Amino acid sequence: MADSIDESKNVSVTDDDLENKSKGELIKLAGQLRDRRNDLNQMASERASDRDDLNAKTREKVDEAQEHREQRDELNQQVQEHKEKRNELNAEANELFDEVEDKRDDLELDEGKDIEQLEDEIEDLEFKQQTEVLSAEDERELIEKIEDKREKLAEKKEKLNQGGDLEGVKEEAEEIRSEASKHHQKVTELADEAQEHHNQMIEAYREADDIRDEADEMHEKFVEAQEAADQHHEDFVRVQKRLRELDKKEEEEEREARQEKEEAAREEAEEIYQKFKEGETLDTEDLMKLQKTGLL
Repeated sequence: MADSIDESKNVSVTDDDLENKSKGELIKLAGQLRDRRNDLNQMASERASDRDDLNAKTREKVDEAQEHREQRDELNQQVQEHKEKRNELNAEANELFDEVEDKRDDLELDEGKDIEQLEDEIEDLEFKQQTEVLSAEDERELIEKIEDKREKLAEKKEKLNQGGDLEGVKEEAEEIRSEASKHHQKVTELADEAQEHHNQMIEAYREADDIRDEADEMHEKFVEAQEAADQHHEDFVRVQKRLRELDKKEEEEEREARQEKEEAAREEAEEIYQKFKEGETLDTEDLMKLQKTGLL
């Protein structure tokens, strides 16, 4: 940041200076005022250039922040779209899952053992019947158990057939929910990216504020230098005006002196001419004086 003006280098002029200083002193003072004014104008120009550079950097940072804002808003819009799609798919999947549960409840498919378990138990009992030596009573009881489980298995399958393709509906619901999860993942990814642009936007605005503060300070420094330069210019003009007054006064005095000299020469020439008319002999110098005044 530019330093303050060294006021010890400034040049000042008072009314007393203008009134009492000699012409030579005033010429010297005018030169000092002019040189200091030029230095201050150069300083003001440099500070104005620095200020303009800072203002340009401020605009760049604001533009950068605006770009991040636009990208953030665009990403947030995409987040909202994926959220809506996710919610729609989850609602659709939930309806299908509810449909499966309702049908299972209606058909009492959840009561007792499921089909796979019954099939496994029947297979185990049949294997036991085929591989173990059983008494007639034990074998009869085993056969009854197998028949009982087969009846329950048939009943379960019948109910399942009555309920339609519940597994297909369930698979469809799971596929829809999987698709919803993909949209949820996009929501998370896009939201993180949007947050990053938001953070960068905030940082760019902060940097813009800092640079703007520097530019404002540099503008104050520019004004300080320019006002000092203007003051030196005003004082320079005052001294120049005084010098013109002195020049005019000198010219007036010279003209008056010249007139007095010419008047004295004319009077002398008239006296010589009078002598000439009275018949006196004139020397060469007297003749030249008459010629100079136009009397001869």
